[in-house]
Amino acid sequence: MRRGLRYVPPALLLLAVLELTVFVLVGRAVGFGAAVLLVFAASLLGLVLLRREGMRAWRGFRAAVESRQPPGRQVTDGLVGLLGALLLALPGLVSGVSGLLLLVPPVRRLARVGVQRVAEGRVSSMVAGDLFGPRVVRVRRGAPQPPPGPQQPAPQPQPPEPGRAIEGEIVQ
Repeated sequence: MRRGLRYVPPALLLLAVLELTVFVLVGRAVGFGAAVLLVFAASLLGLVLLRREGMRAWRGFRAAVESRQPPGRQVTDGLVGLLGALLLALPGLVSGVSGLLLLVPPVRRLARVGVQRVAEGRVSSMVAGDLFGPRVVRVRRGAPQPPPGPQQPAPQPQPPEPGRAIEGEIVQ
């Protein structure tokens, strides 16, 4: 994790240069005053949405806890919404467009699934089960295949047998 932090300062510098470049290009296309108003309006909208998304995330989390459901989906959806509103609130056209995209339901759903996968990969399966609930898996019956060795070619995947799947929950 700490190795990735060394890329943060250059990434922020690159983002600042990108934001300035886009602002200058938009300013030349529509005028400087219109570009400033556009950035101001996007930031104001982001601040309004930041409050709304925060309250929405909190209500979703509380509803999941009160109904004794795993809160992971509501938490990740809330985090994606808050990130979108925060990006929209930041002054800049690139961050505003990125934030606006994260608030569009299909993009938000994709981002939520991505955040959930990353979170599941970083925590133990017990914690992931507590956060996101049991995952349904499909187990196919058949002879176990040994892992491929250095001289052994990888086994060819067998086509699934219809009706032979066992659905269950991973318990560790």
